[in-house]
Amino acid sequence: MNNSSSISSVKHVSSAKLKTIKKRFSTLYGVENADVLLERFFHMIGRYGVGANRSNVVSKSVSQRDAVLITYADMVYDEKVHPLETLRDFCTSRLKGAFSAIHILPFYPWTSDDGFSVVDYREVDTRYGNWDDISKLSEEFELMFDLVLNHCSAKSPWFKEYVSGIEPGKNYILEGDEKADLSAVVRPRASPLLTPYQTRIGERHVWTTFSADQVDLDWTSPDLLFEFLDIIMFYASLGCRILRLDAVAFLWKQIGTNCLHLPKTHEVIKLIRNFIEVVAPEVLILTETNVPHQENISYFAKGDEAHAVYQFPLPPLLLHGLLRGTALHVTDWATNLAPPPKGCHFLNFTASHDGIGVRPLEGILPTEEILALADEVKGNGGFVSMRKLEDGSEFPYELNATFYGALSDKKNEKLGDTRFLCSQAIALAMKGIPAIYFHSLCGTDNFLEGVQETGHNRTINRRKWKKAELEDLLSDEKSNSGRIFEWYARVLRRRSSCPAFHPDASQEVLDFGSEIFAFERKSTDASQTILCLFNFSSTESEIKQRDVLLSYFPNAKAKDLIKGGELLFDSETFILRPYQALWLSLN
Repeated sequence: MNNSSSISSVKHVSSAKLKTIKKRFSTLYGVENADVLLERFFHMIGRYGVGANRSNVVSKSVSQRDAVLITYADMVYDEKVHPLETLRDFCTSRLKGAFSAIHILPFYPWTSDDGFSVVDYREVDTRYGNWDDISKLSEEFELMFDLVLNHCSAKSPWFKEYVSGIEPGKNYILEGDEKADLSAVVRPRASPLLTPYQTRIGERHVWTTFSADQVDLDWTSPDLLFEFLDIIMFYASLGCRILRLDAVAFLWKQIGTNCLHLPKTHEVIKLIRNFIEVVAPEVLILTETNVPHQENISYFAKGDEAHAVYQFPLPPLLLHGLLRGTALHVTDWATNLAPPPKGCHFLNFTASHDGIGVRPLEGILPTEEILALADEVKGNGGFVSMRKLEDGSEFPYELNATFYGALSDKKNEKLGDTRFLCSQAIALAMKGIPAIYFHSLCGTDNFLEGVQETGHNRTINRRKWKKAELEDLLSDEKSNSGRIFEWYARVLRRRSSCPAFHPDASQEVLDFGSEIFAFERKSTDASQTILCLFNFSSTESEIKQRDVLLSYFPNAKAKDLIKGGELLFDSETFILRPYQALWLSLN
């Protein structure tokens, strides 16, 4: 540690932080290796223009203006130009002021799982465009990049090097013992955990948590850690402002454990957080852990791990409540929802490229209710994907449907649309940062033709739109897609001007009966209070607590922030229409 150039590159880093980083190296790779690894760390942080000259960079702050669009690079395409260019044109022309950030799902070369089997982390798939396209998009919106940490493609250079016994890849792939007792390992799939591969030194069994094409990475190798730290710096230099750590809960493996949320997994994320605080403080870390709630929020730690986690219970809870016509479970859950640590936030969503996970319902809904929900989604045209339990049996892992399709009403399309928009208004209003999947934005129905074509349940939620076809649909005021898209664009822009929807603004859940989900949002400076009311029933619901309404609106009238105009409370009861959603404010 006597190298002067190394030391100069970390002058802006406190001795306390360096001590913390060294301790993390010790925990992960042994005390005896900590000094060497810290020296290696010093050499890294001066790269990509990162170092002492970064001391003036301000950490990213969030506000009510933040909203994330989740999309594949080619979700909307025009065969004449790169999909990334088409995406930029579409979002710039239609969504500026509505969204602050775009989560572009993996745009790197890949071989399976629609991008999550990565071949090369440092390249843009030529089918989508190039880094110049990414750069141009970053000029218009903040960008979220995926970092797939648990596995890479079996066609990747790293795996080819492993098979051939060539560095560095030979140290990057996790081997397993087919004779070991692996029954305790928690799986998101029913496929084999270990897959045999022929290598230069004979047959070896490789961990494949997700599929045979997705070979697990060996995080006991510090070389792998530094490989990913280098990739993170590369992404930050190219406009990444939110780093999504995919499938991160499975990262570290230890025989005899469930290999989920292990202490060293958390330590790796904390080390990445420390690294980002030094080299790119404008970047936020988001962890993706589709697990029960208490396990999910463990990634906040003490405010020193992830900056944000997905609000995973929200999608299945809203789906269950709105289909069953009761807000009881949502109200109970939200009432007992502890706020995240200071500086941390929930990412509120109802849909993503994946299915609707039901593991987060464990401990919230009884088993029979989860199974009934799965049956209801199947009955509405969706599918159910299973996971294998320790005893060898299977249980629903996720529900495969678009969120719009899952909430649709085949007998009354308009009522189904209203029910869907009610769910979206809730997700936009709750404490946290909202994230909207492209197919929710467009009100896309279940893509059954795609499932038939690919044989994969998740394709139901991954339709690709021809730009001209989608533009015509969105321009048609009579189409459900056009109405829903217009609703989103209008409501998101209106939301962005409301300080009561700041992620740090308070949230208090109120009791207006079993059919109504209600809460108050109040800005940090108390300048604005918004009363949010949602009818979960297919029939009219009465609010009899006129005194409560008048405590918010003493003049017996309120501004409706969703539709605009005023509402009057001039009688003893107030009626909410079926699935009506209200954001009510004095100003």
